[in-house]
Amino acid sequence: MTHPIINIANVELQPFPPGMGPSGDVAERFEARMGRFSAQIGAQKLGYNITAVPPGKRAFPFHCHRFNEEMFFVLEGTGEVRIGSERHPIRAGDVIACPPGGPERAHQIINTGTVELRYLAVSTKQTPEVCEYPDTGKYGVIAEYGPAADGSPQVFRVVNVPGASVDYWEGE
Repeated sequence: MTHPIINIANVELQPFPPGMGPSGDVAERFEARMGRFSAQIGAQKLGYNITAVPPGKRAFPFHCHRFNEEMFFVLEGTGEVRIGSERHPIRAGDVIACPPGGPERAHQIINTGTVELRYLAVSTKQTPEVCEYPDTGKYGVIAEYGPAADGSPQVFRVVNVPGASVDYWEGE
């Protein structure tokens, strides 16, 4: 049986996997290290991770989830959170609720401080998920399936802009 307890000091933080992190000009604004530990402690319906964001950076683009809910607990540092059209200062000890919804529920955490900003992120794990990115007009669809026969994760991910799709019958 999986041990249901982990101390956050023992969560190893990793940069984005190769090919998944920001590159080019975008890398000037986005950077984070994350330590996912849901499976390690036996979680099934919630995802957990520790995220560390350097000063002046953000981990992810401004986005909203149509199905999953997120909660963030600030462990160290200061910053701000964008929620819809508002910005709020955040600091260690703050809890941030991000329920599912449209652009009015979009969110982004930014490290505006001078030291690393660290937070615990907790999320429901409904799949498939649809995310929207109000700053750029993109949307994303992601579905996670059980592991393949070789144990590797199976993920379907599409990021696009409205109107850029092919007709359902094209190529049939």
